[in-house]
Amino acid sequence: MTYFDFDVTYCPVELSLQIINRKWVLQIIRDMFFGKKRFSEFKEDKPDLTNKALSRCLKYMENEGLIEKITDKDDKRINYYILTKKGRSLNQIIYDLVVFTLDNDDDPTHYSQKTKEETKKIFREKLGLD
Repeated sequence: MTYFDFDVTYCPVELSLQIINRKWVLQIIRDMFFGKKRFSEFKEDKPDLTNKALSRCLKYMENEGLIEKITDKDDKRINYYILTKKGRSLNQIIYDLVVFTLDNDDDPTHYSQKTKEETKKIFREKLGLD
């Protein structure tokens, strides 16, 4: 079977991109691997992310099975978001994007070689790849 023997609509790359290519999805998943769980935490360092856009994105991610919303049992006004198994399975993809960027960024003002190696190490640890 060749690439053109099947409907490109059902190409695994296309189907994956339909889920993760939505704005903010990968950034929020990355943040969750780094320990963020609350709405306000996801907004940190993202001045262009509005409350409305974040609410829609979190709902979308929940509907796609990437995250689960948990309401605090003691204070119903507090919600936490956690990665599901499906969401956690994106860890290697995120790491591969990090490696791709660091290995192909030739601008010395962005990263030193030492910083590149440290960044890879940090991401491996946070993404649970060690």
